[in-house]
Amino acid sequence: MSDDQIRTPTAPVDPTASASTSQASTGSPTGQVPRTRAGSAWFGICAAALLSVVLIIFIGQNTGNVQVNFLGMEGSLPLALALLIAAVGTAILIMAVGTVRIAQLRRRLSHQR
Repeated sequence: MSDDQIRTPTAPVDPTASASTSQASTGSPTGQVPRTRAGSAWFGICAAALLSVVLIIFIGQNTGNVQVNFLGMEGSLPLALALLIAAVGTAILIMAVGTVRIAQLRRRLSHQR
């Protein structure tokens, strides 16, 4: 048998079924899956976990003592602890700014209604 004689089995084509089937299977007429809050949260958690692993490795490799000066206070502590304190402080500051921004947006939305 030659190559042009080999046929692959195909299903009958129903134009009305193909559009509804593709829309039902993907949830969107364009074939893309819509974004959800759960999906965004999952992505954020995965990114934070990867960043945490990198931070832990970096801190683990920098354990020597350093001299720290902050607002008139002086002390010596392991570099890993100083880096961890700086990272946690930064995260708290970012969360505070984000919380203020979310409150502003919610207030604006409630005034528009």
